[in-house]
Amino acid sequence: MIESVHEVLTRSALVSVAATLVAAVIGIGLGTALALARIPGKQLMTAVVNTGMAVPTVVIGLAVALLLWRSGPLGHLDLMYTVHGMVLAQVLIATPLITGITLAAMRLLPSALPDQLRALGANRAQLVLRMWIEARIPLLAAAMAGFGKAISEVGAVTIVGGNIHGHTQVMTTAIVERVGRGDFNSALLYGAVLLALAFAVNGLLASVRHRGASWERN
Repeated sequence: MIESVHEVLTRSALVSVAATLVAAVIGIGLGTALALARIPGKQLMTAVVNTGMAVPTVVIGLAVALLLWRSGPLGHLDLMYTVHGMVLAQVLIATPLITGITLAAMRLLPSALPDQLRALGANRAQLVLRMWIEARIPLLAAAMAGFGKAISEVGAVTIVGGNIHGHTQVMTTAIVERVGRGDFNSALLYGAVLLALAFAVNGLLASVRHRGASWERN
């Protein structure tokens, strides 16, 4: 049982960490662009991001499955019922959340900051980097929130991954399966491990926030 839990936990962590990294790159970049750029349709794009944060994950799983199915436009990639397909689904789930939090974090920075940085001679890349540094704690929180949403997801990974033992089963789908079989002891064990992981992630975030606050005071 312990080896099985370890295997499923490792797979869950790898899938969710990979998805979070990709989603963070996309989401932080997109959220920053929406906050700083002056482009037509900006409000519409922001509305799309906000809508994406509220879309049921099972709907995202269905959309990904339609794309990856053999008759779908990406069927030739053979990603259905694979870990890579699950990563894709989790990326689509986490990206809107990370984008929305990044957008809010950028808007909370002093409105005069970009102009001050430009006056000091900062180019676009230096300006963005400095703003990321100023908003580093909210950006970390965005990434952590994306990871939490990804690793706790059930519907999309069940549809796309198929919950195949030894291949695509993750913590959440293992819990659902064991509850369905009436094996509540195993389900509680998986749930406890998943909860411990959530506490560890929150503890890491709290530690980084504390260090950031101490660094600012000094």
